[in-house]
Amino acid sequence: MVKLKTKKEKIMKYIIIGNGAAGINGAEAVRNIDSQGSITMISDEAVVPYSRPMISMALAGDVSFDKLPVRNADFYEDLKITPVLGQRVSKIDPDNKLVFIHENISNKTRSIPFDKLLIASGADPRPVKARGLDLGNIFYMRTQNHVRQMLNVLPDVKNALVLGGGLVGFKAAYGLISRGINVTMLIKSSYPLSMQVDDIAGKMILDEMLNRGLKVFSGIEISGFEGDENVKTAYLSDNTKTECDMVVIAKGVLPAVSFVPRDKIKVDLGIVVNENMETSVPGIFAAGDAAQYIDIARQVSWVNAIWPEAAAQGHAAGTNMAGRPFSYKGSLGRNVIRIFNMDIMTGGVVLPEKDSCCEIFVEKKKKQYKKLVFKDNILIGMVMVNNIEQGGVLLSLIQNQVPVKIDKHRLLSPFFNYKQLI
Repeated sequence: MVKLKTKKEKIMKYIIIGNGAAGINGAEAVRNIDSQGSITMISDEAVVPYSRPMISMALAGDVSFDKLPVRNADFYEDLKITPVLGQRVSKIDPDNKLVFIHENISNKTRSIPFDKLLIASGADPRPVKARGLDLGNIFYMRTQNHVRQMLNVLPDVKNALVLGGGLVGFKAAYGLISRGINVTMLIKSSYPLSMQVDDIAGKMILDEMLNRGLKVFSGIEISGFEGDENVKTAYLSDNTKTECDMVVIAKGVLPAVSFVPRDKIKVDLGIVVNENMETSVPGIFAAGDAAQYIDIARQVSWVNAIWPEAAAQGHAAGTNMAGRPFSYKGSLGRNVIRIFNMDIMTGGVVLPEKDSCCEIFVEKKKKQYKKLVFKDNILIGMVMVNNIEQGGVLLSLIQNQVPVKIDKHRLLSPFFNYKQLI
């Protein structure tokens, strides 16, 4: 039910930094409770909210850009939001409750006052250290504008180099291969998806990639680039080089919190929040890739930069901002990815520490793999390669911390009905 303001009640001023999953769910939660407060949404992208996970599909040509938006063009008007688009926040003043924006056109800085603030600024691409980064045709893949820039130069590209073997790197490689580009992937670790899977699953993934014609260099980093105006040659840490017409930097992300005053607001890797998604400063909240809270499986403070958690955190933050108590129980890192004809699902703690007293159960067949990690009879991690249909139930076991009291080897059977454990 929407709460109507009485004459004596203050009209609240809400500011939301970011219009991704956390930002839009935060705005909707606020407006669902507070019909009259003003909402200002600030984004460095001048577009309506869109699905960031789908930009790789646009790169591959599987979807058009008009399929990316997750809200319609009337989103801001319908929710009575004042959009400030194409502008990046330069500073926050928690004491005076001001957000400062540097305007690109006027080259001036202006401030906007707030009563409640949600920092949902997302994440920025993790930078690399290499010479020649100022050459043309070197891209990050974080926004739809990055993909548009790549598509503009693709007609002149034959060979592409992808830096990073994580999820973004895979999506970039798949998109480019789908466009007929020869792709080489440079991976620092010994196998791909090293943050999501173990070495057994990683080797299966690597074999699938190689069989599909993707060239992979593992255990190697980039040293530098050369070219005239555009990149032509990449120099590697093993003193070799490879020719390329395009480079995609996909080395992960870092919380976009450079504008956050660390002497005022507690920041670790991300902005530290409590169960209400409130920061160390009352009235200032954080959600999504910029926020850090308890990881359900690890039981430590963590940043899980994935879309569903950003949406859930944004909803929790917006609800609390508008004055209705709502507790967020914690996040869980999980991913589902299709690599050519291979389906991968992971969740929780996949690589436990040797002294963690965990029980590990594994079953491997030719093209299938399953790994379950338990601690104190509670499932805390899983990896599945192919036949992942019941993986959602396993994720539910992790999220709900349900003790497993039966013989755990039974869970490895493809015929076991996991639903009986819920």
